[in-house]
Amino acid sequence: MSKKKHSAFVCQQCGADYPRWGGQCTSCGEWNTIKEVRLGTAGNERPNRSLGYAGSASEVKLLSDVSLVNTERIATGMSEFDRVLGGGIVTGSVVLIGGAPGAGKSTLLLQAIANIAVQGVSVLYVSGEESLQQIAERAHRLGLPADKIMMLAETSVQRICDVLDEIKPKILVIDSIQVVYTQDVESAPGSVSQVRESASYLTQYAKKHHISIFMVGHVTKDQSLAGPMTLSHIVDTQVMLSSTDDARFRVLRADKNRFGSVGELGFFAMDSAGLKEVKNPSAMFLNRPDKPSPGSVVTVLWEGTRPLLVEIQALVTECQYGNPRRLAVGFDQNRLAMLLAVLTRHGGIFTANDEIYANVVGGIKVTETSSDLAIIVGIVSSFRDKIIPHDAFFFGEIGLSGEIRPVANGQARLNDAAKHGFKKAVIPKANAPKKRIEGLQIYPVATLLEALDVLSEL
Repeated sequence: MSKKKHSAFVCQQCGADYPRWGGQCTSCGEWNTIKEVRLGTAGNERPNRSLGYAGSASEVKLLSDVSLVNTERIATGMSEFDRVLGGGIVTGSVVLIGGAPGAGKSTLLLQAIANIAVQGVSVLYVSGEESLQQIAERAHRLGLPADKIMMLAETSVQRICDVLDEIKPKILVIDSIQVVYTQDVESAPGSVSQVRESASYLTQYAKKHHISIFMVGHVTKDQSLAGPMTLSHIVDTQVMLSSTDDARFRVLRADKNRFGSVGELGFFAMDSAGLKEVKNPSAMFLNRPDKPSPGSVVTVLWEGTRPLLVEIQALVTECQYGNPRRLAVGFDQNRLAMLLAVLTRHGGIFTANDEIYANVVGGIKVTETSSDLAIIVGIVSSFRDKIIPHDAFFFGEIGLSGEIRPVANGQARLNDAAKHGFKKAVIPKANAPKKRIEGLQIYPVATLLEALDVLSEL
């Protein structure tokens, strides 16, 4: 029976499908990203992907009848990597790791599987971009045990799965998902349909045969993962490897994790021997000058399951033009505008005619509201030209009525700051500890005015 070829118009940015070509994608708003792709041939056979990403069909069961089995995890030998993954590699899981070119994705995975191979776990590294000689040279330069790692240069998904059926490894690395292709789709490798179908095919295989798969993903110029958004939904875990302002350091963040906490961070330092774990990341972000300056303030963030000390800098200067700028780097710019409105209304400090710049030192991205008080204190410090003591830190959320609201894990934040030698803490009144912390003086505040009064006394 003859088979009919099918084609569709797909947005190369977000993966949305359309019946015909259009200039603008109505899903993501991008222009000139809708391309025609061929989706292969259609026959009478049902494709395997109709069974879902789990790779197998199941009968209807009561939730109480589903057996609870403890998830088996494999340690990578890198505690920071294990932390981001939720405690190690889960058997049968699919992990997507993205990052800019040169961030160290391949190096990180090569070091991880080398540690796993030493434990007696079979691993396979499939390269579609680099030659096997290039990878061997990198392993030799990093001093990794190359006699335990199996290598394969292949881009066909079906051929890769045939090899997996023969050698049956526990860990598989695909470098990268954008260069592999499936024979069921006629479009070029890297297209939306190829990336989606290849990832779906590999995910089904991982679930059915209990193989853990790492997929390396490319990023676009705006640092988002290339390919369809469906790719993020297919995988179990999505992590991003990025560099800080200091090119020596790398930050690994979990954006999605079905087996652990989201937002967990892992810190690494890049040198000639590869990626080394940073056991004390707070020291990495607190490389402050000996002479303090106005506008510099320290806060304690909570990233994943641990506290993190970071420095926030603010600069208030006279506007040279008619429209004052407000610029925030490292946190939401809209939140900066809101905090400035609260400062004017409930703090009595008028900054509408000044230009204000705020920056989180070290390239860290602040995603929680506990830094509100530190941002306000930094702005007031620069506005009044007042130096904040080096041994003082601030945290707390600021409400629209000027109240200082408590934050989660306040006790752990205080203990971590005390370990790093800080002596003074201005925190929400509700976060005040019941027991005294040795060497730490607590200034509990309930309103923004109280916090500004304490600031004038420091």
